[in-house]
Amino acid sequence: MPRYPYFILLMLVLVSYTACGLRFGQTVISEPDEYSRIYEAKEKYILRAIARVFKERKMGENIHTDGSKKLVETDFIIREDWRTKSLARVKKLNWKECEVFLAVTTEKKTEKGWEMRRLLEKEQYEKIFDTIGLRVYEEMYKIE
Repeated sequence: MPRYPYFILLMLVLVSYTACGLRFGQTVISEPDEYSRIYEAKEKYILRAIARVFKERKMGENIHTDGSKKLVETDFIIREDWRTKSLARVKKLNWKECEVFLAVTTEKKTEKGWEMRRLLEKEQYEKIFDTIGLRVYEEMYKIE
């Protein structure tokens, strides 16, 4: 079999990756995207799990957990011309379910100052939620 078809296939793959890579961090937004997921656990376990995930994934500095406001937030972490901070709010739905709202704010330094950009898509938020879910179960079954 000739190598010509493989070369065409390789070129198509490279063009596809290049096209996807160009929009990384290019979309300017006015407010951060926010996604939510429901967990079957108490608020305290969810808040602890979120704080652990923020720390493990380096999603911000100085992680603050506020049990009365039911939120976990970070300060900006700066890397080169980018800065990122995270915020998660927990809302109790009923005796066994809580909804978590997650927003990751990413800004790029420009000549005009810091400009908010979309860096994470829904798929990345879903991965973060999956990790939070695992940490929730770890927190629930820790021996205190």
